[in-house]
Amino acid sequence: MGHWKEQYVAIKTGWEGRFLEDFEVGDIYRSAIGRTVTEFDNINFTLLTNNDNQIHFNSEYAKNTQWGKPLMNSVFTIAVITGLAVKDVSQNGFALGWDKIVLPNPVFAGDTLYAETEVLAVRESKSDPTRGIVTVRTRGVKQDGTIVVVFERPVMVWKREHAPNTGVFPEIKEG
Repeated sequence: MGHWKEQYVAIKTGWEGRFLEDFEVGDIYRSAIGRTVTEFDNINFTLLTNNDNQIHFNSEYAKNTQWGKPLMNSVFTIAVITGLAVKDVSQNGFALGWDKIVLPNPVFAGDTLYAETEVLAVRESKSDPTRGIVTVRTRGVKQDGTIVVVFERPVMVWKREHAPNTGVFPEIKEG
């Protein structure tokens, strides 16, 4: 069968996310994929988090609200939008918090969500020379362009040369 390495000239790495050096104030990143949210997502997340507000899981109750149907759990919406932005923003870091969260419009089962993120600030860490802080504003958008969530968050991001994910792919043993 021959050696796999012999068949290819070079191993090309896939997208590994941005490092501190890659961020510039004013950059805008749009999620490469969307995520359609489901009734199962809503009920499962609501039960996992012990949220007993019936607006999320009781269709009969929800019929009596201005929406007429259950709302997606807002914390789930924040989590999905954050997740959609990870590849562009925090793949090589970790969030330091979420600020100024606004939920201007509801999300329902069957909606497809997308994330758009703008870089607001970039600076080196004052206490750790291996990292820096990137502050972003992220908007969650439904399939029809309606904004469903906006938040800001500072993210601690590694500089490329100090990232813990470099060199972790195992050496392949032939045979």
